[in-house]
Amino acid sequence: MRRAVPGDAVGLTACIDAAYAPFAHLDLPDVSGGVPEDIASGRVWVCEVDRVLTGGIIVSHQGSVGHLRNVAVSPERAGQGIGTRLIETAIAHLKENGVEMVNLATHSGMPQNLAYYARLGWSETGREGNKVMMQRVL
Repeated sequence: MRRAVPGDAVGLTACIDAAYAPFAHLDLPDVSGGVPEDIASGRVWVCEVDRVLTGGIIVSHQGSVGHLRNVAVSPERAGQGIGTRLIETAIAHLKENGVEMVNLATHSGMPQNLAYYARLGWSETGREGNKVMMQRVL
């Protein structure tokens, strides 16, 4: 795990696109747009395995409220705990910056995500169409 650098933008964009490819039939927003800007702002961490970028997480925060904006793991490395380690890394950073609560939004057509985030301590706080909002108190 390390903070992303500008040279990671292409690899992280490809990783995000590959991770979301199985869900292309869903009405998803642009999942990989703005990666270079996010990296420049210092809000991105990546995971490398054998010098290959295999996952990344993008977060933001304002005051005591954080937002998990995107977490993606390459399909070849899914199920190996990389996503959880990325989330733990980001949460540690958010806590260091005074964040007390983290929000996220996921898609109702991704029930595996809903179950995953619930296992990690997030609770559903509402729905708007196909968007499911969740929250975790740190």
